[in-house]
Amino acid sequence: MAAVIWLTLKLAGVTTLILLVAATPLAWWLARSRSFASELVGAVVALPIVLPPTVLGFYLLIALGPNSPLMAPLQAFGVRTLAFTFTGLVIGSLIYSLPFAVQPLRNAFRAIGEEHFDAAATLGATGLQTFTRVALPLAAPGYVAAAILTFAHTIGEFGVVLMIGGAIPGVTNVLSVEIFRDVEALDWDRAHMLAGILLVFGFAVVLSLLSLERRMPGSGPANR
Repeated sequence: MAAVIWLTLKLAGVTTLILLVAATPLAWWLARSRSFASELVGAVVALPIVLPPTVLGFYLLIALGPNSPLMAPLQAFGVRTLAFTFTGLVIGSLIYSLPFAVQPLRNAFRAIGEEHFDAAATLGATGLQTFTRVALPLAAPGYVAAAILTFAHTIGEFGVVLMIGGAIPGVTNVLSVEIFRDVEALDWDRAHMLAGILLVFGFAVVLSLLSLERRMPGSGPANR
């Protein structure tokens, strides 16, 4: 069981770290842009929220499979497929958990008042300096929320993980899939134990987010 838990935490950790970096410029652009293109991109980013995981997993299985044109450049390096590999799981998790990183960051950037940017411009700050010294510190609660949501959502993945990873021990067999296998094997005691771990973890995540929301500026009774 320790190997399954470690693999699950590893997948969630890697996904969270990558998305916190990759989602930042996307969330910043979505928060500041008023073009129709940003609405289209925002819809694509949010698509995994409403799309059945098996649908997304199916298309990822095709895209990462040996017959995919996307895999052609990698075949020269001896990589025929990324399906049923840990790397494939990471790619799937990045796509499936993307909105859970982008949305909190976009909301945090949107909540920053224009007066902060005007003051920075008055002091002669460049765009990069304004972003790193003004926007990022003020958006810190959004980063905490994004990290918690992304990590938790990745741990709870099932459909996408099962479609593109299967249940290879030590490679792609994460907690959610292990519970499914225990139920299939009628090992109810082990399934109860693993499900209980995820239940407690899920409750802790929700409690943390509610606590974070209460501590955020402007969330007090006087501001409602």
